[in-house]
Amino acid sequence: MPDSRPDALRIALVCLHTSPASDPGIGDAGGMNVVVRNQAAALGALGHHVDVLTRRSSPDQPATSDLGENVVLRFLDAGPPEPVAKGVHENFIGEFQQAMEPFGPYDIIHSHHWFSGMAALPFARARGLAHLQSFHSIAADHSTPLSEGERPESPGRLTGEAWLAKESDGVIAISAAEAETVVHRLGADAENVHVVSPGVDATVFRPATPGSVAPSPYVVAAGRLDPLKGFDLAIAAVAAIPESIRPDLVIAGEESVDYRRYPDELRTLADSLGVADRVRFVGPQSRSALAALLREARVAVVPSHSETYGLVALEAAASGTPVVAAAAGGLREAVVDGVTGIVLRSREPAVWADAIAGILGEPVYAAALSTAARVRAAGLSWAHSADGLVACYRSLAR
Repeated sequence: MPDSRPDALRIALVCLHTSPASDPGIGDAGGMNVVVRNQAAALGALGHHVDVLTRRSSPDQPATSDLGENVVLRFLDAGPPEPVAKGVHENFIGEFQQAMEPFGPYDIIHSHHWFSGMAALPFARARGLAHLQSFHSIAADHSTPLSEGERPESPGRLTGEAWLAKESDGVIAISAAEAETVVHRLGADAENVHVVSPGVDATVFRPATPGSVAPSPYVVAAGRLDPLKGFDLAIAAVAAIPESIRPDLVIAGEESVDYRRYPDELRTLADSLGVADRVRFVGPQSRSALAALLREARVAVVPSHSETYGLVALEAAASGTPVVAAAAGGLREAVVDGVTGIVLRSREPAVWADAIAGILGEPVYAAALSTAARVRAAGLSWAHSADGLVACYRSLAR
């Protein structure tokens, strides 16, 4: 292992239900996986020692795997060594906490998602360590209606998230919108909530070579195939664009264990709207493949019902691709309305169709959005994100 700085921190990043090594769009892997893996790598590059603790979901996974300089991914036995529905992971919290016992020593424990915090906060308390919590998504109250096909939250989530927000030494939010939710919905002390924005790898997500043109114009929607991501709206919007200028829609991602039928429902919708031949499902993509898909797209659409940030919007920006996004949570920060893309409060397909068509039909407008998006993304690196984390860690490390 390379020499580290004399004041290096020993950090545990806890990700119970999903491995940061998994590419987003596969199963339950999403933006959280990207954030944790890239922040871990950036922390390691700064000379800090990072253990990433996750649940074994396959018997073929090794005990450990190197994720980069000073970063070790550890697979812990908790529950069956196979993929399970996301909500089922609540049953493995106690077992995962026990599996953490041999590891350390650490200076700081940073949990990602509430499952992880429920296991790691008692672990941290027993050792006199500071515990930081990142939620990445926060449960709505039981009175909030579910989107069609959306799964109810696991039983302990509402009370568990509130407990973590109040009892952890700090909360790391990915956006100001998430920070506000943590304070007002979960009751956290505002002084203990810190916003650390994500970054983007501008060497991977970069604009297309000047003069290169995709074989046919398309818009892209990427993420795990989950009703919360609003892919049905993307399909309906493309269907509402006049046929003479209608682009293809490329959907990148894989269904999670909870929503095995969702892709078929989307195909049925496309067929009923007469655009089955214009909607392509390309499955989960590696980071480099997603980058290529984004840079060649004319528009990226992010129609999510809820997002703490919406990392794919930032990746599209770095790729020089204008974004049309829902005004949901952190997407209002990831996309600067009218500058790097368009943010829509309406979920009417006709409104989305007009926004997409407006970009497709106005090359000068599209170029201005593209340029502004690249400039903004250039100032958001993973190294900058890691610096923000370290500042939080040092203020709390005991």
